[in-house]
Amino acid sequence: MTVFYLYDDARARAIAPFALTRPLGEMRAGAELIRHRWEMAFGVAAAGAVAAPHLECFDEPGAPPPATGSLPAHAILVNSRCIVPLGWKARAGDVWTCAGEIAAVRLARDTPVAELAHGEAPLESLGTVGSRVEAVAGRWVTAVWSFIADLLAQLREDIAVLGPLAATTQPDGAIVVGTYQIYVEPDAMIEPGVCFDVTAGPVLVRGGAIVRAFTRLVGPCVVGAGATVLGDRVNACAIGDGAVVRGELSETIVLGQANKSHDGFVGHSYLGRWVNLGAGTITSNLKNTYGTVQMWTPNGVQDTGLLKLGSMFGDHVKTGIGVRLTTGSVIGAGSNVYGSQMPPKVVPPFSWGEGDALGSYRLDKFLETAERAMARRNLALSERARRQLTEAHALAAGVAV
Repeated sequence: MTVFYLYDDARARAIAPFALTRPLGEMRAGAELIRHRWEMAFGVAAAGAVAAPHLECFDEPGAPPPATGSLPAHAILVNSRCIVPLGWKARAGDVWTCAGEIAAVRLARDTPVAELAHGEAPLESLGTVGSRVEAVAGRWVTAVWSFIADLLAQLREDIAVLGPLAATTQPDGAIVVGTYQIYVEPDAMIEPGVCFDVTAGPVLVRGGAIVRAFTRLVGPCVVGAGATVLGDRVNACAIGDGAVVRGELSETIVLGQANKSHDGFVGHSYLGRWVNLGAGTITSNLKNTYGTVQMWTPNGVQDTGLLKLGSMFGDHVKTGIGVRLTTGSVIGAGSNVYGSQMPPKVVPPFSWGEGDALGSYRLDKFLETAERAMARRNLALSERARRQLTEAHALAAGVAV
């Protein structure tokens, strides 16, 4: 049996605002999590993850445990920044490359996890000499905006693989515009009056999802398992499991269990888990000058090269009614921003306040809110997840735990 581990290198550990609260393998790229893509490729669940130390207690369904001790010789170590295509099945090999870079290697020896602790160990130094090499037609996450830049192409490719596994049907009472396919998995519910605009790409609605009347789904678009779409225009989005959304949404990824159930434009953005956007929260995704968008990163402000880029909402972010966000904003994990004044372009993790008057979100109050939010979906905040969020809070505040 193949044994493989996911490895967050130093670059993966700088994908803000998400790296504070989750390994990169637990990010959604197109229709699926990165980790699940590799699991489908190897046909086995990941044995563990090598990530930043503060994520040791990360706890979500399906996520592998943190790797400890030594990784055994002949196990496969995968760079989690590589997004492998759905439908690809890895052949027996020793090295897997993507776009000329090493994406995974079969370990030549027992490898202490301590050697990988800082994410700086290159995979090519760990693999077998004289190896069998297989090229993978995947993509790399080079920055947080890679997820948005590649979204349209990724969705088209993913639906081409996942769609034919579902039913190809025109739901009763649906309005269909265009000639691409509509795929609806069993147990999904499509109310009469939903418009499927498949002019530019296909639409996939996964099992248990609900799409309410007067929604316009514009392909390529995936509505994830158990998600609910309440209405308005949802254009070229990846809506994750259990999310509740209402348009207008455009070219946006919703990781899962987020809530955007009210009006307010959100475009070219990424919503982490347990994000709640208050009614009328609006993101700008295009500069008035029509120039490329700059975005803050832990390594400084960078030009993304993108004409359209909205906001990156870390896990557990909450916004109040009518919050407006400027182009290329980064809202740190656990933040609660509200009021009529526009927040700064970069909101530090676990912030609380209005406009530039941001204070710190007390840990006890944050955890209480997180617990309540999860309970509304009949989910519990586990003790491990509580410890992980406590470490993230302390790390953001520069406090040793």
